[in-house]
Amino acid sequence: MTTFRISEAAVLLGVSSDTVRRWVDAGRLPARRDEHGHRTVAGADLAAFARSQIEAENGSGHSSARNRFRGIVTEVIKDAVMAQVEIAAGPYRVVSLMSRQAADELGLEVGVVAVAVIKSTNVVVEIPDRIRAVSQ
Repeated sequence: MTTFRISEAAVLLGVSSDTVRRWVDAGRLPARRDEHGHRTVAGADLAAFARSQIEAENGSGHSSARNRFRGIVTEVIKDAVMAQVEIAAGPYRVVSLMSRQAADELGLEVGVVAVAVIKSTNVVVEIPDRIRAVSQ
């Protein structure tokens, strides 16, 4: 069974290690002690917790798109017709190309909080070597 240290769980959830420890201490996220006394979280428990967080975040409105990244606009580049908008969402960088008119109507500028909603028919999934080594 795949297990994650508190620091690894924090990276995967996009929060600090202290936040994960508080969730464990409050009983919101199950954890066990390994043979060295360090707290670890089972992969299945972490996945269930992550899903519950996603469902809580996306509870309002209806959409067929499930990939939502809330973040802050870090760059807006506009020309006469198009705009390129960059959003920092936790450790992720999302770039959107849209019409200049849409960017203007949304009031997109550096420092604005925005949600990138992504729906794609082609999603590439990779397994980083570091994470794979932990699960073996």
